[in-house]
Amino acid sequence: MKSSRPYLLRALYEWIVDNDCTPHLLVDAEYPQVRVPAGYAQDGQIVLNVSPGAVRQLHMDNEGISFESRFGGVAHGIYLPIASVLAIYARENGQGMVFELEAPDVEAAEDEDDLPPPETPRPGGRPSLKVVK
Repeated sequence: MKSSRPYLLRALYEWIVDNDCTPHLLVDAEYPQVRVPAGYAQDGQIVLNVSPGAVRQLHMDNEGISFESRFGGVAHGIYLPIASVLAIYARENGQGMVFELEAPDVEAAEDEDDLPPPETPRPGGRPSLKVVK
């Protein structure tokens, strides 16, 4: 049988949002094929706010979760293989589910070379505009 993890993730996401709470994902940032901005993970993990107001173009299927989010005011494309998600929970009350860490798929790790290179970090700070007359 297929893994129940993607089905549970989608159901819990919808349940959390329907209860007017903020869904967060705990992700193994060192899992193969995970694309998250460099420098935001701590101890090999990252917590992501995936509420409808915080992300754009959220797509959850049986292979992975992808969306666009802002970190330090800069938009980043995020990709998370389903097996990299360690937990989904509501920020307000902690209700949700923790998953066991799955071993990386050997074929997926070999296909990692076929992925486009990760986004290069953009310079931080406030953007500056000037009026041209």
